[in-house]
Amino acid sequence: MNIDWTQQACFAALDWAADHHDVIVLDRHGAVQIEFRFAHTAAGWAEFTQKMQPFTGAPITLETSSGPAGDQLLQRGWAVYLIAPTAAARYRERKAPSGTKSDRHDVWSMADALRTDGHAWRPLRPQDEATATLRALCRDEIALIEQRTALVNALQAALREYYPAALAAFADWTAPYAWALVLQFPTPAQLQAAGNVPPAILTVLRYCNFAR
Repeated sequence: MNIDWTQQACFAALDWAADHHDVIVLDRHGAVQIEFRFAHTAAGWAEFTQKMQPFTGAPITLETSSGPAGDQLLQRGWAVYLIAPTAAARYRERKAPSGTKSDRHDVWSMADALRTDGHAWRPLRPQDEATATLRALCRDEIALIEQRTALVNALQAALREYYPAALAAFADWTAPYAWALVLQFPTPAQLQAAGNVPPAILTVLRYCNFAR
């Protein structure tokens, strides 16, 4: 989709978050035409479509990390121009040297960058169904791995303070057998009371002074 920037009346930006998105539309002179926030739900996207109807055909920009939002825009026929997070940060700094940061400023700086420099950017192309499905699966896998890492880090921090013997017993706390130990013996006392503690675990317990 090619756009003649000299004929373009408005420029939009979307600053995404997990549960909501901020939108702003500027005219060719940089004046704000509309700005609003909507929820990342079916009802929220319906609201977006209704409010953006007067600006249909305008190019819109968002950060490259906002995959689901970009997919939604492409499905609705918008001309989408991605901006790298590092580039978006530089535009924010250039337009607010004081370092001021807010959702409203973030989305405004992206829209203004699109207005002034977007003629040199490449539009995002819609993907075929198989590629879009694979992309969504990869994105979900990354999110699940990040969630698992956060949970394992939290578990290890708790064990380090309250149950160091268990923490020392296993190197890999993403493994189910490590979780099984804590589920079966949630405290050092319960582990000792079980009696039939595996020799390797018993060695660790003695080393940590939990067993005598």
